[in-house]
Amino acid sequence: MSGPSVQPATLPGKPLLSVLQGKVPAVPPMWLMRQAGRYLPEYRALRAQKGGFLELVYDSAAAAEVTLQPLRRFGFDGAILFSDILIVPYAMGQDLWFETGEGPRLAPTLDATDLSALVPDFTRFDAVYETVRQVKAALDPSVTFLGFAGSPWTIATYMVAGQGSKDQGAARRLAYGDPARFGAIIDAIVDATVTYLCGQIDAGVEAVQLFDSWAGSLSPLQFERWVIEPNARIVRKLKALHPDIPVIGFPKGAGAKLAAYARGTGVDAVGVDETVDPHWAHQALPKGLPVQGNLDPLALIAGGDAMRQAVDSIRGAFAGRPHIFNLGHGILPDTPIDHVDALISYVRQRESL
Repeated sequence: MSGPSVQPATLPGKPLLSVLQGKVPAVPPMWLMRQAGRYLPEYRALRAQKGGFLELVYDSAAAAEVTLQPLRRFGFDGAILFSDILIVPYAMGQDLWFETGEGPRLAPTLDATDLSALVPDFTRFDAVYETVRQVKAALDPSVTFLGFAGSPWTIATYMVAGQGSKDQGAARRLAYGDPARFGAIIDAIVDATVTYLCGQIDAGVEAVQLFDSWAGSLSPLQFERWVIEPNARIVRKLKALHPDIPVIGFPKGAGAKLAAYARGTGVDAVGVDETVDPHWAHQALPKGLPVQGNLDPLALIAGGDAMRQAVDSIRGAFAGRPHIFNLGHGILPDTPIDHVDALISYVRQRESL
């Protein structure tokens, strides 16, 4: 793994971890979802060298390098493990590959195949754990190291259909038409996810995030059954084994269901996507619950006054509440690097509202 240890320009101690524990600093700590990725030329160069995304994930030294790249450039308060949410179904026995220009593929698909046909191989997690160990050894002590996994509903949508889709129709049809079968898939994902996250924690991550990228596609009753309940089980199981590790839940698209998610899952912090009014979120979410987000990634691309006005609104809405400044979703590949620099400077140089 090349490059020096990361030296972030942040507050003393671990600012991000302290917010997850309920502290309210004058300046919110920062990291950006997908901060290690295609908007960085150093990432593009390394991926081209390795030949593909999965090859990069499974080369632990390279994956550790990618995790550290944005820390070197920007000095964020959090490092997010470089991996992919579909490592879980891969370890559960589905083949995983990435089609150029098309995205990930899983086989066999569970719309036509029974779960019992899969042969789990949890050694497929081992390279990720090695990435964690290498990153941990290189991080400045003030940086909080975040692990992650996909939430069961989102992972199930890929396992059932074999790929992403606009409306997650295949998984939704199976959930309505055969809830027992779909529930068995969810149960298996819950167990595999707990195993995966515990392995990340044992290797050195200090907090974990659950990404439910497709939570917004479900009706309220289905949301309760396939988003809130499975995530609550993961949180309970993790807390029984690692009571001091904070869990961030990010149900993208939850909208008005966000408050029920926060209360029902027991997460330590909740991610707020860019479509949610931060002033509403502050009023609706449990008092004192840490929040993360919710700058529109396109406001970051726009930069200038549009970005600064959005930052001011978010900071004002969450004043007095533990808050991690982040995007409402992942940073986009065409984001200008100087806009990221400008965002960091603006957030960190402003006094508390």
